[in-house]
Amino acid sequence: MARDLEYTRNIGIMAHIDAGKTTTSERILFYTGKTHRIGETHDGAATMDWMVQEQERGITITSAATTTFWRYRDNTYHINLIDTPGHVDFTVEVERSLRVLDGAIATFCAVGGVEPQSETVWRQADKYNVPRIAYINKMDRAGADFLNVVNEIKEKLGANPVPIVLPIGSEDQFKGIVDLISNKAIIYFDDKNVRDNFTLEEVPADMKDEVDEWRGKLIEAIAEYNDELLEKFFDNPDSITEDEIINTVRKATVGMTIIPITCGSSFKNKGIQYLLDAVVRYLPSPLDIGTTHGLDKNCNEAERKPDVKDPFCALVFKIATDPYVGRLAFIRVYSGRLNAGSYVFNSRSDRKERVARLYQMHSNKQNPIDFVEAGDICAAVGFKDLRTGDTICDEKHVITLESMSFPEPVIGLAVEPKTQKDLDKLGIALGKLSEEDPTFTVKTDHDNGQTIISGMGELHLEIIVDRLKREFGVEINQGAPQVNYKEALKSAAEHREVFKKQTGGRGKFADIIVEIGPADTKETLGLQFVDHVKGGNIPREYIPSIEKGFKMAMVNGPLAGYPIEGMKVVLKDGSFHPVDSDSLSFEICARAAFRHAASKVSPVLMEPVMSLEVVTPEEYMGDVIGDLNKRRGQITGMEQKATARVVKAKAPLSEMTGYVTVLRTITSGRATSTMEFSHYDEVPANLAKEIVEKSGTRKGDADLDE
Repeated sequence: MARDLEYTRNIGIMAHIDAGKTTTSERILFYTGKTHRIGETHDGAATMDWMVQEQERGITITSAATTTFWRYRDNTYHINLIDTPGHVDFTVEVERSLRVLDGAIATFCAVGGVEPQSETVWRQADKYNVPRIAYINKMDRAGADFLNVVNEIKEKLGANPVPIVLPIGSEDQFKGIVDLISNKAIIYFDDKNVRDNFTLEEVPADMKDEVDEWRGKLIEAIAEYNDELLEKFFDNPDSITEDEIINTVRKATVGMTIIPITCGSSFKNKGIQYLLDAVVRYLPSPLDIGTTHGLDKNCNEAERKPDVKDPFCALVFKIATDPYVGRLAFIRVYSGRLNAGSYVFNSRSDRKERVARLYQMHSNKQNPIDFVEAGDICAAVGFKDLRTGDTICDEKHVITLESMSFPEPVIGLAVEPKTQKDLDKLGIALGKLSEEDPTFTVKTDHDNGQTIISGMGELHLEIIVDRLKREFGVEINQGAPQVNYKEALKSAAEHREVFKKQTGGRGKFADIIVEIGPADTKETLGLQFVDHVKGGNIPREYIPSIEKGFKMAMVNGPLAGYPIEGMKVVLKDGSFHPVDSDSLSFEICARAAFRHAASKVSPVLMEPVMSLEVVTPEEYMGDVIGDLNKRRGQITGMEQKATARVVKAKAPLSEMTGYVTVLRTITSGRATSTMEFSHYDEVPANLAKEIVEKSGTRKGDADLDE
């Protein structure tokens, strides 16, 4: 019998590093009865952090999925939960998880408040329109300030935070919460072994006025969704029922008008049961999210309802390699039903694939299941050619869902196996790792034959190298980290290129007049190709070859062979020879045109610039700022946070290698920093000259003469 989707929640936990996501996940598993013992991150025993590297470092590297159940008001809710990493180097895990989730718990530290990565994950959730509730964790820590974090969520994230609870005490005096909806106090007692570690009491007398004030603010915030509620609030506040408020808060949350805010201390087991109640009360079910839109075979709009009776359709959001079952494809099912052993259609490759087995995931453990239905998240085995972002569907009802966009890697590393016999093993291992992680790329440098692996940061590459050694048994030598530069064009120029080759018999001929220059906007990536040829001077069938030639030329920029991010080419005119012209002639002609016009279009070198936030005690401020200035850093802001100072800056990635170690040294280990990619910027001329000389002229001219 089909499950009632009204009682399904697909949720994720997202936050900055160390806000307590995994600790919160462990408590959720314990209080829902999924585990019988609480696993602690600092002991390396957390269920959701199953990788050796995660347990050693106490951080989350890969998003882990699990399924659990929560009983609320005589109904059992089916919760698919994904715990995501906080570190910016693993941002791909958050991106792909949010693409397939219906709701999210945004976790904040009661002391740190809204931190840089909080802003990043918030933007990712906005991008995919994911309704969320906020959970302010670590209320027991010194410096915890609930209302200050609420204010930061409003100011820094531009959200509309609405507390549905108030904390009773804070720091070491934090003992519970007041539920503004039921007007009851929930007092927690310390007992790790029982699941009902709280008592319901009346609101403390000294908090009555504050509770009334915030309850009023809550009702005002949701009143646009229920006019009767506001009337009752002014006429007779006591006549408002709990269910009326809950239903209205739910509508406002699903409509993304408000962010309900709750709080607790996950480590001290306070506030988790209330958080689970809030998840099932306010976050949407697949039915609330409604119809999923995509494109059919003819690129017309198609839609699927979250219904078992609709044709099957699902999105592959993650590929993982398991040592026992092989390649696992994590899928979110949007409609229909899929049985283990049946066939599905991959709309990207236009091929049928067999699903050998289906699994319900619990961290890195798989529980076999016979089928999966609309609204579910599971893992499948048996696919031959499946990538992250692929749509699998019913062959008779083809649909392609919106995929995901991933940031490009910003830092590279040259690697080679320590022994020649490991060469093949290294190739296979890197292939598997790049298949799992779309932000990890592998390429071969044509000049020196080196294998270059690229990722989102030093930690990302460090983990990859560690995994090569432990999971695949490949020992490698590695070079110094290399920054992934790009090139850009500053001005436009017109150029005529004639390509002729006469070797007796049929020759080669192509003639084009083009204008080459920067793309119309900085956001334009790749080639912007405009065809202005009139009167058939160049036959239509050769135009795509010209475009292809310029696309290939962009891979090796004119300065130092780095790729060009965005470029505009206007094809104005040209001519052809009825016998000697062909597609290849025009393709080669386009590549030669780019090479010869390069000097006219003022090419410049671009480098990745990082956003940096350093939290340091006051006495080290001068040293921190002095060090950043040496690294070509630009200070963009400073603010006070409790007893520490927060320095915000933008600095080139090339100058930030090993920064964490230097920062620890100059602040006696008392400062912390977070860094994430911001944008590409022009390299100063004197440095650009050095970089160009170092990299030699890697222009790849040789292949033009093939």
